[in-house]
Amino acid sequence: MPSASTRLAIAATTGNLVCLTAAISATFGTFLVPISQDLGWSRAAVSGVLGLIAIIAAASYPLIGRTMDRVGARPMILGGNVALALLVASLSQTSGSLWLFYLQYGLIGLAGATCASPMIAKIVSNWFDARRGLMLGVTAGIGNGVGATLMPVVAGILLPLIGWRATYGAIGAIVLLLGFPIMWFWLHDTPGHVTRQPDEPERVFEGMTLREAASTRRFWLLLMAVASGAGGMTAVFTHVVPMMTDRGFGLGQATGVVATFALVTAAWQVVTGGMLDKLRTPLLIVPMYAAAMAGLGLLQFGQGGLAATAAGVLLGIGMGAEYAALPYFCSRYFGLRHFGSINAVLYAAVILAQGLTPAAMDLSYGATGSYNEAALAIIVVLGAGMALLFFLPGIGADGRTRVRPVKPVASGDLAMAAG
Repeated sequence: MPSASTRLAIAATTGNLVCLTAAISATFGTFLVPISQDLGWSRAAVSGVLGLIAIIAAASYPLIGRTMDRVGARPMILGGNVALALLVASLSQTSGSLWLFYLQYGLIGLAGATCASPMIAKIVSNWFDARRGLMLGVTAGIGNGVGATLMPVVAGILLPLIGWRATYGAIGAIVLLLGFPIMWFWLHDTPGHVTRQPDEPERVFEGMTLREAASTRRFWLLLMAVASGAGGMTAVFTHVVPMMTDRGFGLGQATGVVATFALVTAAWQVVTGGMLDKLRTPLLIVPMYAAAMAGLGLLQFGQGGLAATAAGVLLGIGMGAEYAALPYFCSRYFGLRHFGSINAVLYAAVILAQGLTPAAMDLSYGATGSYNEAALAIIVVLGAGMALLFFLPGIGADGRTRVRPVKPVASGDLAMAAG
């Protein structure tokens, strides 16, 4: 039987594998053109649902995070998983009504926000201290990466065989049947669930409140430099397929670049998390931003399959670094007591950029007939975020999360060291 920490890591990884990013964002580019053609809607009208998801998630993340700080993350994540699965499957019943389509996606955004990666990151941060960066990278990187790799492949295989409607039904079934059982048995809010006796004091974490965190410069720098960059990169990920097929690449080749992008993102999130545990400086992320900028340039302006593959690798390095850095620096800068609330606000910026950027990209496409201008604009935004990283402080003694000493449990990772 795996140890408690291993079971928690497996459950958190599985939760990320079937979350909104994998089920909706990663597959959206595959569904965009078939839905547009079948229902007679423009690409901008279809991709506008991502903007709706962004608005709903951005508004609901802080409330969800605050509630999880009070009642725990486990019940909300489990309920969100069930709701997300059923709502994704309901897309198979989409009619010709654009308003109904937007309503379905709005509800998907709300359900997906409840079981999203930042909510799972709260649990992972509670369990791990010395290797927190690594385990955040493993659970989110591998989970999101594998999910974002496999879900588009599943969609690409099933779509020509059974159509986009039934394919959405299949994806909903995967979200429920794979995610819920494992999280039900192995996902728990703290190690205290496993070891604490009735007369043992409950583990108490220290840290800033959301208001205190928002009064610091580092909060706003983190939001602008990392959160907005991560959201913009996710928006690019959703548009790799249309960006490539519009330039003459085949669907299979475009899907391969998506898979490369996702796999490198997963692997690099783990690598970055491990390096952050040792180096603890945001300057580590600077060359990875530069890689993302170069990758986007190759994706939109490069020639040939080798350039497209290299673009997938470089984009994956950039996105993996951004998603590894955000929860890590949030937990180290502001502590764990109100981590759910603070991290949720930061991820609200991620989801807002993630949702609004695709619609802006398609509006640009509609006006110019290409994604050239949109790609250049995102490169400029990434460059600005890279510059802001130089103003973020490294992690010193005053930035490290402290908790009250507790009785050690199964492993050193589960013992929340004081100091």
